[in-house]
Amino acid sequence: MSGKAHPILAVMVILAAVGLFLGLLLTFVFSVAGPSEAFSFKEKIGVLPIQGTLTESDTLVAQLVEFKKDKRIKAILLRVNSPGGGVGPSQEIYREIRKTIETKKVIASLGGVAASGGYYVASAADRIVANPGTLAGSIGVIMEFVQVEELLKKIGVGVEVLKTGEFKDIGSFHRKLSEEDREMIRTVVFDVQKQFVQAVAEGRNLPVEKVREIADGRILTGAQCKDLGLVDHLGNFEDAVELAKTLAGIKGEVTLVYPKKPRGKWWDLFLQDTSKAVVRAVRDALMMRLEYRTELVF
Repeated sequence: MSGKAHPILAVMVILAAVGLFLGLLLTFVFSVAGPSEAFSFKEKIGVLPIQGTLTESDTLVAQLVEFKKDKRIKAILLRVNSPGGGVGPSQEIYREIRKTIETKKVIASLGGVAASGGYYVASAADRIVANPGTLAGSIGVIMEFVQVEELLKKIGVGVEVLKTGEFKDIGSFHRKLSEEDREMIRTVVFDVQKQFVQAVAEGRNLPVEKVREIADGRILTGAQCKDLGLVDHLGNFEDAVELAKTLAGIKGEVTLVYPKKPRGKWWDLFLQDTSKAVVRAVRDALMMRLEYRTELVF
């Protein structure tokens, strides 16, 4: 009996070791990918939040590319809640969305605000879903300058500038704009406005003339946007999910996949975000800005 017991005991030990290994492996996979994403047999839709002022595009573009390359993700849902931001970031995100719709369906779900640059990026999607009360539109461009010439004179501070051309210090905080400055800036602003109108017309498949008629910076509700052809459907986020399923040919339940959060010690991430916020605040206070942006309190 004792001779037969040893092989059985050995097998039990081996099975226990294998079970322990698999348990540790599953724990590791769950911690990295999350159980719902790693082992879900449901079809997947990638959800990309586009929130707040658009000051940079690298992160959003990288996440969009990652969703586009992932064959398990059948459609991409943009959750837009932004008053807009920089022209460059808005155009970079728009461009990547336009490339993405060549291979995957992209649906934009507009939250409370999707104005100016926020609407700019949404217009690149295959379809747009908005709440009736969503604040959207505001197709326009703004350029602002901080000017403290009179204040500097009062406190006895002077600024001396050596420049290689007449317009090299255009928009500087220490002097007022000349008429020549204003004319040059108007040319830039209206050229960027033309680009905005063209992008919306292309994304929404609308005549340029029709978009130009409402491209005066006006704020529109989601319901008004629907009447004007700037939005396809009225509904909430769940309605947008259902639309994404329909366009992608998905039946049954789906798993919503969000971008992975950066890993690291919480205080490192906090200090990094805080330092970026300080740098942006100082930069925005002192530098000229060309933006697709709307100031809203709602």
